[in-house]
This record gives sequence, structure tokens and C-alpha cells, in this order.
Amino acid sequence: MSEDIASTEAAAPAPAPSNKRWYVVHAYSGMEKAVERNLRERIDRAGMQDKFGRILVPMEEVVELKNGKKAVTERRFYPGYVLVEMEMADDTWHLVKHTSKVTGFVGGAKNRPSPISEAEVAKIVTQMQEGVEKPRPKVEWEVGETVRVKEGPFTDFNGAVEDVNYDKSKVRVSVTIFGRATPVELDFSQVEKV
Repeated sequence: MSEDIASTEAAAPAPAPSNKRWYVVHAYSGMEKAVERNLRERIDRAGMQDKFGRILVPMEEVVELKNGKKAVTERRFYPGYVLVEMEMADDTWHLVKHTSKVTGFVGGAKNRPSPISEAEVAKIVTQMQEGVEKPRPKVEWEVGETVRVKEGPFTDFNGAVEDVNYDKSKVRVSVTIFGRATPVELDFSQVEKV
């Protein structure tokens, strides 16, 4: 009797392994979201939903100052690129390749692109998630770089960045006043790169 149970378990069909892999699609710069939308529409019209998985435009949220106010905007990690999870076959390749604003696939042969690894995709997804949880400033400052003060009592002075506090959007700059280096704490909006 135990043999009958074992044979019925073995006869149960195993779930079919997915042949979907991640591919990098090159798109017109600035048109990544449009490519994502166009791909989804074409996949639906062609009835190929089972051959495609997720479509990602790698982006992060960044904080920028506009007119003295903080605004959260999106910035693309890889401008001009879209990640597509799909089964690679002639029909799927043609669907993606002939989508409006797509210039082709990245890597591999001309008509047989090579997929990227799951680890690379996981890294990008993690980076996207971190950007949503804690948006970064649009401009990044480095200790030691020279900046010019745009406003305040030290307008038009140049100085070297000594410290950066992204949480408070402040930068400490060493400016030379009367021949002496003086540290001054300024908002990100008060300085610009030289």
C-alpha cells in the first residue's frame, strides 16, 4: 500500500519551471515610462501575458530644492534602460524590439540578447526600495570639494566642504575671511558646485 501512495505522489505534476529571465532593453532617453506603458499595451493586445513578467524602470526618489521648498522627484538610475522579465523567443523578441521608442536589447548577439542575473536585478530592486524609504538629495556633496556660496552674508565666497549632513540638508564650508579659514554652516540651497 505504501508503494501506491508513493506512485501517486510521483505522478502529481510538478509546477513547470519558469523560462522567464531578465533582459535589459535600450529605450530613448527620457521615454522609459512610455516604453513601459507601450510594452504592457502590446503584451495585452497580443495575449502574451504568460510569456512576460515584470517590467521595471529603475528609479529612485530624490529631494531637490525648488524656490526654497523641498520637492521629492524621481531620478532614473540608468537613463535610457528598462528591465523586462520575459521568455526569450522569436515572437517575444519581435514584440519588444518593435515597440515604439525601443532601440533594442543590451548584450548578447543582435537577435539573441543575453539575460542579466537575478542578483543584479535584486540589487537594483533593493536600491529602488531604499530610494522610496529615504529619498536622497538630488545634488551630492563631497568633503573637500570647492563650492561657491550663492546667498547669505558670504555670497560669492568660495570654500571647501568640511562636512555634509544629508538629514538636515546642511553643509559646513570653510571660507576664507580676512585671511582666516572660517567654518560656516549653510543650507544645500545656499551653495553650488564650482
